[in-house]
Amino acid sequence: MSIEEIDKKIKETKRELLDLRMKKASGTLDKPSDINKAKKLIARLMTIKTEKTGGDN
Repeated sequence: MSIEEIDKKIKETKRELLDLRMKKASGTLDKPSDINKAKKLIARLMTIKTEKTGGDN
């Protein structure tokens, strides 16, 4: 995965996380565990990005 692809996936997942939080607030969220999964995926992708860039943001 290139840095651009990682950035794109992070952006998509953050948007999905926002949607999940909105569903939670409105009470229509089916699986609350999806919020934690999205947050963990973002953390993993950011770690991979940091490793690839040598620690520079």
